[in-house]
Amino acid sequence: MRSPALPALGSVVGTARSYVALTKPNIIWLLLVTTIPAMVVANGGWPSTWLVVATIIGGMLAAGGANAINQFAERDIDAQMARTRKRPLVAGTVAPRNAAVFGVVLGVLAAAWLLAMVNTIAALLTVGAILVYVPLYTYYLKRTTVHNVVIGGAAGAAPPLIGWAAVTGGVSAEALLLFLIVFYWTPAHFWALALVFEDQYRAAGVPMMPVVRGVAATKQQILLYSALTVALTLIFWSVAQLGVIYLAAAVLGGGGFIALAVLLYRSEGDAGAMRLFTYSIVYLAVLFVSMALDEIVLG
Repeated sequence: MRSPALPALGSVVGTARSYVALTKPNIIWLLLVTTIPAMVVANGGWPSTWLVVATIIGGMLAAGGANAINQFAERDIDAQMARTRKRPLVAGTVAPRNAAVFGVVLGVLAAAWLLAMVNTIAALLTVGAILVYVPLYTYYLKRTTVHNVVIGGAAGAAPPLIGWAAVTGGVSAEALLLFLIVFYWTPAHFWALALVFEDQYRAAGVPMMPVVRGVAATKQQILLYSALTVALTLIFWSVAQLGVIYLAAAVLGGGGFIALAVLLYRSEGDAGAMRLFTYSIVYLAVLFVSMALDEIVLG
C-alpha cells in the first residue's frame, strides 16, 4: 500500500524543480564561469576561497532572481514559442505572482549579501546588472528594438566586472576588457540561436535581428561581432600580460569561432547556426578557464 506521504513529497520536489527552473540554471553556470577567472586574474592567483564562495552565492542569487522576473514578464512570449512552452509559468506549475515575488526576493538578497559579505562596489555593479536586464532589456528593449540583445548584453557581461571588483574593490582597464569580451560575444552567440528560431520569434512579435533585418544581414553581423570578440581577447592578453595557456586558447578558440561564423555566412539559411551557438558557449568557457589556469600555473 502506497504511503500517503509520498505524493506530498513528490509535490514538494516538483515545486522545487519548478522554482529552480525559473532561475535558468543552464544560463547561470556560464555567468559564474566568467566570474571566478576574473577574480583569479585580478588577484594574480587564487584569491580567498571564502571570497570566491561569497561572490558566487551573490551572483547566483542575482542571476536567479533576474531570470525569474524575466520569465514572469515574458510569459506571454514564452507561451507562443515552442522552445519555451514548457517553462514553469506557461506550464502552470508556478503562479505568476509567486514567480515575481520569488525573483524580487532573490534580487534583494543578492544585493544585501554582496554588500555584507563582499564589498559595496560589487553589490552596486550587481544591482546595475539586474536593472539593465529586468526593466531595460526585459520590459523595454526585448519588445521594441532590433538592438535588444546588443544593449541588454551589458547585463550578461557584468559578472567579470563584479568578480574583479570583489577582489580589488574597483574596476580597472583589464576588467573593462573582460566586460567588452563578453559584451561583443553575446550578439554573435544569441543571434545564431535566433536564426534557428526565427519563425518562432516572428510569430511572437519579438524584433530579433533575423526577423527585422533578415537572415543575410544577421549572418554578416555575427561575423563582425565574432571578429571583434577575438580581437578583444588578444588585446586583453597583452594588457593583462598573460602567458601561453591563455594565448593558445584565444588564438585557437577564436580562430574556430571566426571560422564557424564564416561558414555560417556562406551557408544557405540557418545551416551551421546551431553549431556556432553551441561552439560559442564552449569557446567562452574555455577562454575564461584558460586565463585562470595561466595565472595559477604560470603566474
